[in-house]
Amino acid sequence: MAFRSGTGTGLGVAAPDGGFRGLMAGESGYPGALDTLVARGGTALAEAGRALLAGKPVDLDAVELLPPLANPGKIICVGLNYADHSAESGFTLPTYPTIFARWASSLIGHGAPILRPRVSDQLDFEGEFVAVIGRGGRHISKATALDHVVGYSLFNDASVRDFQMKAPQWTVGKNFDATGAFGPFLVTADELPPGCRGLRLQTRLNGEVVQQASTDDLVFDVATLVSTLSEAVTLSPGDIIVTGTPAGVGMARKPPLWMKPGDVCEVEVEGLGVLRNPIADEQGRQRAAA
Repeated sequence: MAFRSGTGTGLGVAAPDGGFRGLMAGESGYPGALDTLVARGGTALAEAGRALLAGKPVDLDAVELLPPLANPGKIICVGLNYADHSAESGFTLPTYPTIFARWASSLIGHGAPILRPRVSDQLDFEGEFVAVIGRGGRHISKATALDHVVGYSLFNDASVRDFQMKAPQWTVGKNFDATGAFGPFLVTADELPPGCRGLRLQTRLNGEVVQQASTDDLVFDVATLVSTLSEAVTLSPGDIIVTGTPAGVGMARKPPLWMKPGDVCEVEVEGLGVLRNPIADEQGRQRAAA
């Protein structure tokens, strides 16, 4: 995991004793930022892990956890990728992935507040998992697509629904500052089932389960997404694919369930940990949106 302590940044790794150890940038043995290591592949990540185990203990409650990758070249999000979510949203099940983009300026890490913007009350949760590209390419076959995925993480694709629905394109409602929670860890692909299949995904709002599904329920699995996307664009190391959310979003409930200041939202997938973020108001917000 990437973290900030004081004025410096560091990198940590899970230790066999259940804790975490790490090194600060500039310390002897520091292997470099995750963005760089991901581009160098699985062997570099394994070597970095061994180096970090020689570092000092890291208390996760005493540091600021950052998004695993500081500035992904592409943040490719997949909409309507669970059949039950397509149904609750009133959309026909897609026959081709529904793709939209996020920008790195929207990203925050584990523990940082997701901000309800000044201009809207309709802040919704979307628990998802992320595939991280480690080896780039174009026209990647589905048979070899998972060889291009170096690891996985968690994402809360918090969406400002009224702005998402203002136009046919969803981009604005998906890119408000401090709405893309990402982390807390990058788990290498060899630690998980191929394509992250067969794992339970759960989103909790204030401790109550609001979304639950199996990653087997994806309409387009990770291998299909990597292969299909590469038909159009060259994937690069450090690109991330945010794979979609299951049913249960606040927009589809009656009455709608919007996130508000004081709430805490958690996204969990087996083997990937828990991404936890409080909800706060954007600075300067004075009244609820009309």
